[in-house]
Amino acid sequence: MVQVGDSSPSFSGVTHDGQQVCRDDFLGKNVVVLYFYPKDGTPGCTQQACAFRDAYEDFLQAGAVVIGVSSDSDESHQVFARNHRLPFLLLTDSNGALRKAFGVPKTLGLLPGRVTYVIDREGVVRHIFGAQFQSQRHVTEALNIVRQLAQDVA
Repeated sequence: MVQVGDSSPSFSGVTHDGQQVCRDDFLGKNVVVLYFYPKDGTPGCTQQACAFRDAYEDFLQAGAVVIGVSSDSDESHQVFARNHRLPFLLLTDSNGALRKAFGVPKTLGLLPGRVTYVIDREGVVRHIFGAQFQSQRHVTEALNIVRQLAQDVA
């Protein structure tokens, strides 16, 4: 399980819009907010995605990129992003390898967990927040840390 202060596991994949991304693309450039969520289109996941959408400009201004991760298909991600005008990247983790690499636990042993990681420009995990039923708090927590990291760079 990844802890605060650990180097983040490497990740790569194709986003819902066909863009190839990997963790190393952001090293030295951006803070990465990597959030794992259970399923496209469910009430809590939609609320969380829309909260990230609504705060997206604040994340960009503080030098961060936002990446959502679930096991949904690329097609599902495309529909989810289009229906809710999501400006950030969505990655498919169909085999659960990325979730496993980060140690994202299941809720009640069944549901894919909801965990947000803030990874600094050097690839170090600076904050972890996990709460299945507090989807909007993930955005608040992440933005606070991203802003602190931006001040440290300034």
